[in-house]
Amino acid sequence: MTNHSWLGIAIILLSGVLNGSFPLPMKYSRHWKWENTWLVFCLVSLVILPWSLAIGLTPEMVRVYREVPGRALCYPLAFGFLWGIAQVTFGLGIAAVGMALTFAVVMGLACLFGSLIPLLVLAPGDLLHAQGLLLLVSMPVLFLGLIFCGLAGKRREKEEAAGSPKSASGMSYLAGLAICIFTGVFGANLNLGFAFSGHIISTSQALGANAVTSTYPVWALVLGAGFVPNLIYCGYLLLRNRSWALFEQPGWGKETGIGVAMGVLWLAGINCYGAAATLVGKQGTSIGFALFMAVSILWSNILGVLKGEWKATSRATKRQLAVGVAIVLVAIVMLNLGGLF
Repeated sequence: MTNHSWLGIAIILLSGVLNGSFPLPMKYSRHWKWENTWLVFCLVSLVILPWSLAIGLTPEMVRVYREVPGRALCYPLAFGFLWGIAQVTFGLGIAAVGMALTFAVVMGLACLFGSLIPLLVLAPGDLLHAQGLLLLVSMPVLFLGLIFCGLAGKRREKEEAAGSPKSASGMSYLAGLAICIFTGVFGANLNLGFAFSGHIISTSQALGANAVTSTYPVWALVLGAGFVPNLIYCGYLLLRNRSWALFEQPGWGKETGIGVAMGVLWLAGINCYGAAATLVGKQGTSIGFALFMAVSILWSNILGVLKGEWKATSRATKRQLAVGVAIVLVAIVMLNLGGLF
């Protein structure tokens, strides 16, 4: 493995930490409804910051879009729109069943689909080599760990609810889990939008961009398209719940800051992942994506422990969480060993 690959893996670890942290500020929202905070978060993370970075830091960005074939632009736009639907339901999942369970189920399924599809399409021959075999073996191990983490999260929420069949949002756990499963499947579109945009990245690099800035034109398209479903759903809720007025109520500055903080944390994680996947090389969107997902889950659970979210749970639930975290760590080690070949 080259020095660039090791650097890429280190950045992926950081990106997972940032991604796993982004919902945390929402816990401090006191006056706004979900749709208010989520709209600010999406506006910052999917439109303002990505396009500002792309326009400000990518050399010849407009020329990049002009020189690539139209089909190359359709991939990030189409995958981005589909992912945007999952971004809406991801937020709903957090509100329904909490960070731990949502991250475990969503990231596990997105990891499974988002890692294997690029490998099968872009480098199917590698499945027969040591790296591909280790990747395939590590996937069920990773998924098993995510199941343990998810079950532990569900048990925690049940224990804290003192037997209540409803979550804090009023949604049943079955409905919340269904939302998470849907989100996980559709969430893989984020990685697919990046994985199938190699033409845009290579054209951007040919026009003077480096490994980091060459990814910005891709993310601008993917995330911009993903903003559309979020805008539609949040707009619907703002009208139905008449929560537009909350934007003008006292405390709007702090509430806006919460949405902005979420957007900065999330986009920093995504941008770090995109740059790191390029540094890792051909397998960056397979091994790198799996590692990114695993670290996001681990860190979101660690934050839960540090915030005292598991304090009121039984020893059996804490033990189940510890087992899940240990299994995920084993999978991460296997993924890194695969990168050595």
